[in-house]
Amino acid sequence: PPAAGPAPAANTTDTAPATRQSQPAPGLLGQEIPMLDPSAETITVGGVPIPLGDNRLVRARFEKYLNQPPELDEDALEYRRNIQAILDTVSPFREGGPDLYSGFTLLPAAASYPGDANLCLTLAEAIYMAMLAKRDVNGLQRLNNSIEREKQKLIADADWRARHEREQTLGDSRRTGEAAPQAGGREGRRGRQQGILPASDTSGSGTGSLRHNETLRRIVEIEALKKSNLVRTEAQTLQTKAQYQVSMIQWFVQRRYEHVVMASRFYNQIWQDGDSTLQIDEGSDVSRLFSQSIGVSPTVTSLDALANEAIREVEKYVEAFNLLLDRDELHSASQRLMEAFALGEYLAPVATLPLDKKRRVADYIRDLHELYGTLQARDYTRGAELAARLKEAARDFPSSKIDSAIAAYTLASDLAIEEAKAHLIGRDSDKAAEKIRQATEVWPTNPKLDEFRNLITSTSAVVTVRNDFDRLLSERNYREIARRQYEFAPAIQGDPDREDAFRQIISNLTLIETALGKAGEFSNMGQNYAAWEQLAELREQFPDDPNLGRELELLAPKVADFTIALDRARQFENRVPRQTGSAMAWFLKAREIHPQSKFAEQGIQRLLDEIIPAN
Repeated sequence: PPAAGPAPAANTTDTAPATRQSQPAPGLLGQEIPMLDPSAETITVGGVPIPLGDNRLVRARFEKYLNQPPELDEDALEYRRNIQAILDTVSPFREGGPDLYSGFTLLPAAASYPGDANLCLTLAEAIYMAMLAKRDVNGLQRLNNSIEREKQKLIADADWRARHEREQTLGDSRRTGEAAPQAGGREGRRGRQQGILPASDTSGSGTGSLRHNETLRRIVEIEALKKSNLVRTEAQTLQTKAQYQVSMIQWFVQRRYEHVVMASRFYNQIWQDGDSTLQIDEGSDVSRLFSQSIGVSPTVTSLDALANEAIREVEKYVEAFNLLLDRDELHSASQRLMEAFALGEYLAPVATLPLDKKRRVADYIRDLHELYGTLQARDYTRGAELAARLKEAARDFPSSKIDSAIAAYTLASDLAIEEAKAHLIGRDSDKAAEKIRQATEVWPTNPKLDEFRNLITSTSAVVTVRNDFDRLLSERNYREIARRQYEFAPAIQGDPDREDAFRQIISNLTLIETALGKAGEFSNMGQNYAAWEQLAELREQFPDDPNLGRELELLAPKVADFTIALDRARQFENRVPRQTGSAMAWFLKAREIHPQSKFAEQGIQRLLDEIIPAN
């Protein structure tokens, strides 16, 4: 499969056009052709990559689909008739216009089919909740209209009182030392014009009355209540739309395109405000799925268009599959069917495909996967047989790479075996062993390896190698055996006793080297007691290993106090009669020096079992 390309750069906002770097490179024919990308586990429709989930799971589902009978029973046909009836009922091209209620009543019948997975019932519940929310929003709008009428009446009454209510007595605002002018005389009018006297006394009437102030306060309350209701209305509308759109996006990702189309048409009938933008969190995976592909925020209409495009492409894929299958181009036909299944697993053209056609693809794919497995296991004999069978079954089987790989690897293995024979004749056993190892790694089941085994069995060099192995084994020089293991391995092959001894030596040395490595790590961290204890335990099992003894000698001065305490404890424990108290004291002393000591803990436990029997 093609390698996954670098991730496109994210946009700063979900409504801004995609930058040049974030737009995918245009293909030969644009982005109108869906493309399956197994490495990224996506299929691209209209420039939008649709995730398929785990590709191995998709392959398993595809193999299960190939062995299932087509969905052509009466229940399946009735289900598809119900789906089509719902789409026709809420279609904008329906004579008389879409009928939301009639389409809604058909959803439970469609949900009764097991293959629907109750998605139609989920859609019905979403529509029902949307209608309830819309009724609540309409109630808030009617409440706003009623309180608006109350506000207008209060304003009209307040204006009338402000114009007609006046105080008959004058106030006492005047210039110092002057007599108060008459309110109705020329001096009074002149005083009011010059600003000496107020237009009217506002205490208790007109705009200065408590009633007028209470009216203003009530008008402010009404305005605040209206704004609160408006905010609540908008929030409830957005929340209801978002809940509805979550189901649409989920169905689109699940490749339930017919449900996406139905939900889109119901959406346009429920909310006729023209706002179809999907409420998606900026920066989320779903937002990037659309914004990085088409450059703008997705809408309900774009989801509807993509779903319809996917439905059409599935039909085209199935048509191409049938044509390729009739021409015995089984390799391309299997790919087209895989793409159709990955894109529209639940659509009618895929679900109703005849079983005999799917079985041909299933047999071909089984042999193809087995071929890939044999190549990974480097079983080129079986791989050549499967390649020949696949070429006979499929006219378009791409055998060039497979034939070239088989020929190259088998030739490399044969040449390595011939070079090993030449080195063996020249008594260069090290190079012969290296060439045999290379030949085995390239082609483990090469028949010529048996010929080489028979050859080395009958040569004096093999006898010499076996004698060396026996001598080192009797001398317990296991390190030398491990160093010459590639020389000894082919020489002792076929001798069960020598092979068992060889495997045991390699296993023991691997255990010792692992322990030495861990002890070195403990020493580097300053935990010399733990390092010594780990090696001392192995020393009892492998007393003749030089590397193990040398490492213990290097650690001995660093852990002298700990080893002295253990030795004294064991001396007192092994005396006759046993001095249990002194032995316990020294074991406790050892554990005080190294609290994680396994030896000290075992000694303490032995003494405790003797002091306090279990029974």
